[in-house]
This record gives sequence, C-alpha cells and structure tokens, in this order.
Amino acid sequence: MKPYQKLPIQDCGETLMPIDGEKIALVTPHFYQKLGADYGGLSPYYLRFGVLNRLLQAQSYLENERPGWRILIFDAYRPVSVQVFMVEYTFNELKKTHNRTAEELWEKVYTIWAVPTDNPLTPPPHSTGAAVDVTLVDELGKPLDMGGEIDELSDRSLPDYYLDSSDPIEQNYHRARQLLCRIMTGAGFCRHGGEWWHFSYGDQMWAYLAHKPHAIYGKV
Repeated sequence: MKPYQKLPIQDCGETLMPIDGEKIALVTPHFYQKLGADYGGLSPYYLRFGVLNRLLQAQSYLENERPGWRILIFDAYRPVSVQVFMVEYTFNELKKTHNRTAEELWEKVYTIWAVPTDNPLTPPPHSTGAAVDVTLVDELGKPLDMGGEIDELSDRSLPDYYLDSSDPIEQNYHRARQLLCRIMTGAGFCRHGGEWWHFSYGDQMWAYLAHKPHAIYGKV
C-alpha cells in the first residue's frame, strides 16, 4: 500500500462528465482502446464534474500564456478492468525485452501503474474520474516534445529529469514541463511525483500531496 492510499475517502457524489473536444484536445484514436482495452461502452474521455471545471480553468491559463495552444488529453477515466488490461499488457511487453525475473518486472511495471483493485478503499487514481494524463499542443495542433513519452518506464518520466541539464534542447523540455505543471497546479491539480504527465484533483493522491484530511472522489 502506498502512503496516499491510507487516506479516507468521502465521495461527494459528482457524476462523470464528457470532456469537450472543442475546448480541450483529445488523442484519437485513444491509445489504450487501440491496443484492445474494453471500456464497456464507456468513454475514456470523462472526468468528474469538478475536475472537468478545473481542467477548463487550466486551459484558460494556458491560453493566457500561449494563445492558440491547448491541453491534450492522453487518458482520463479508466475502469479497473482497463487498469488490469494495461498492467498485464505492460508486463508482457517488458518480458519481451528484459531478461529479468517476474518479480523484478512487476516492480518495474508498478513504478508508474497503480495496482488494479476493486477495493473501494484503495481505488486506482484514474478509476475515480479524478486523474488525467496530459500534454500540450501548439497553435498548429502539434504536440510539444516533452523529452519523454507518456507511460514511459524510465527516469525520463520524472518531472524534473532535465532540471540541471545544460543542453539547450533539454532545457526546452524542462520549460515545457514547467508550463504544463504551472497551468495545472494553478487550477488546483497536484502532479504525480514520478510522472510529468499525471495530474489529479480530489482523489487520494491529491489529498496526500495537498495535505487534505480525505479524498472527495472514490471509485466510479
């Protein structure tokens, strides 16, 4: 169990709402669905009502700094069944290229993937509708190079990986990550300590990072 999972949940009962693809850019086709993940007729592009409002606020902050730029949603709501699918997919992909024990491979998988569980006390963040994986696109709709891919299992996923780099290109990566973090945290989100792309509001991780007594969103 991770420290944030020890915090209680007092779900406020907000419903999931669709993300407006006109205001916020969406990765299409959705990467996990393209791999075969079954959302059971639901869309991955849903968030809790309050989370969606904060995402739109973050988009407004971005427009003030970079007119024409948009937040790009890689993933949002994720049923536990999809969490299971992606955890197993990642493990099997690692097994093809890494000569390690199963225990070592699972340890690596869980550096970025939350353990899939139906336990209502410890839901995976994305299964609450409160977590979102995001990057940025410029005024031409071109995704920014952030110096690493979303879901990448390497140290490059650490938010400040390029902080002390003297390379001009890598400095640009860091500035782009800072911009993303600035607009998201300005809207009330908290960033995952090990993933530059993962932000949440209202789940257990957010409560832990924001020093709140409890989460306001549990498993949907």
